[in-house]
Amino acid sequence: MSDAVGSAYAAIVDADHRRDHGLYLSPPEVARFMASLVGFHKGIVRVLDPCAGAGILSAAAVEALVRRGATRIHVVAYEVDKTLAKELRKVLRGVEQWAAKQGAEVTCDLRTADFVMANADALEGLGSLFAPDADRTYDVVIANPPYFKLNKADPRAQAALSVVHGQPNIYGLFMAIGAALLRKGGDLVFITPRSFASGDYFRAFRRRFFGLVRPQEMHVFGSRRDAFARDAVLQENVILHAVRDDGWKDGDVTISTSAGIGDLAERETRTKRIGEVLDLASNDLVLRMPATEGDEDLMRAVDAWQGRLATHGWKISTGPVVAFRAKEFQSATGGSGTVPLLWLNHVHPMEIRWPLVKRKNEHILDRIGSRNILVPNANYVVMRRFSAKEEKRRLVAAPYLAATMNVPMVGLENHLNYIYRPGGSLTEEEAVGLAAFLNSTLLDTWFRATNGNTQVGASEIRAMPMPPVPTIVALGRQARGVTNLARIDALVGEVLGRP
Repeated sequence: MSDAVGSAYAAIVDADHRRDHGLYLSPPEVARFMASLVGFHKGIVRVLDPCAGAGILSAAAVEALVRRGATRIHVVAYEVDKTLAKELRKVLRGVEQWAAKQGAEVTCDLRTADFVMANADALEGLGSLFAPDADRTYDVVIANPPYFKLNKADPRAQAALSVVHGQPNIYGLFMAIGAALLRKGGDLVFITPRSFASGDYFRAFRRRFFGLVRPQEMHVFGSRRDAFARDAVLQENVILHAVRDDGWKDGDVTISTSAGIGDLAERETRTKRIGEVLDLASNDLVLRMPATEGDEDLMRAVDAWQGRLATHGWKISTGPVVAFRAKEFQSATGGSGTVPLLWLNHVHPMEIRWPLVKRKNEHILDRIGSRNILVPNANYVVMRRFSAKEEKRRLVAAPYLAATMNVPMVGLENHLNYIYRPGGSLTEEEAVGLAAFLNSTLLDTWFRATNGNTQVGASEIRAMPMPPVPTIVALGRQARGVTNLARIDALVGEVLGRP
């Protein structure tokens, strides 16, 4: 019933409404799986669904708890979309009636207040006299929170400053507050993007969140769309089950993986020590999510490399041409006084395709006023900062070789990163070899497991282990002109001595 309500409602509201509310409703299979992770709780079981939508997670949690023997359950469900809340009320009434037939007493409290604004104070009261009262704490918090970025000045971001850095994504606020409202031993089950697992924006969040809850189970979806296929969400999703355990030190975590919803019942499962996936010794607290044992083997191989960009004398920066600020210098036709302007769509695995004669301006004026946003014509590795929907790999890099362009300068648009040697130039072999490594399955697997973002940030590439320069150069000699990624993988295996 709840899924039918949600699907019908999502179909009649427009895309802007769904985006503004982060409305990506949970499929029934996902809801049942999430509810199956909830443990047994005695007495009156208090359940919080902080972004209830059509009520499918609330309903699944109640069903799972009743089947495990719970006889008294109180559900608090938040839904700020008042139109959807009207339908949610009917669903919750149906849940109460179903439970009564099973011999269980279920009461539901529907709240149309903004969950973050109503409960952010729980973050500030942790470990103090102002900790949440018993009637604001829960045995179970289960959620599929909205996903969208907040402006730093947004009242919700301001209300949760202790877990906010930069431009936060609202789902992180739901996770942090949900953890703060859990009772000791309580279950937190969330399905979210993987971006919270690493990166600067979520560092403060991870410190607070993992100080409260101990990861117990993680399920990683291999597909970037399948978990919410009907909503065409471009995210790599993870289901995290954690238990409230303030000050925990160690334990086991179960990792499972499936390609999507269809094979959820046949998921692969393995158990690891938490310290193997969450770097407890680091201030960054990066949560790694290798999908398979094979991925773990690849990660160990990369982790063994001692080099970094900085140790090799290289740096990475973001393309300095911000398109809307540099309109006066851009040109569609080129001609005297212009140089190439490279955009994201010019960069493909192991090759720069320019010009493309597409709608974008592919040339930029080289004059005194534009020199500060151009870079010298030197050898670089150019990378996409965003992976396209159709790309199978997150890392997309190409060698830019100065000899291919008879110009003094070149423009790199802001959706690109570029790797360079300060005050000089990479050699051609370094540029080709480094691009080949970045395009390999080896580094792409490592990056995916350690970074949940669909963006490729310069800070993540700075932190990435690198093989020795002679190894990069050796690969560069063999990989020049090679654009086939299977062949790149074979060459990487050859220079590293890996099968």
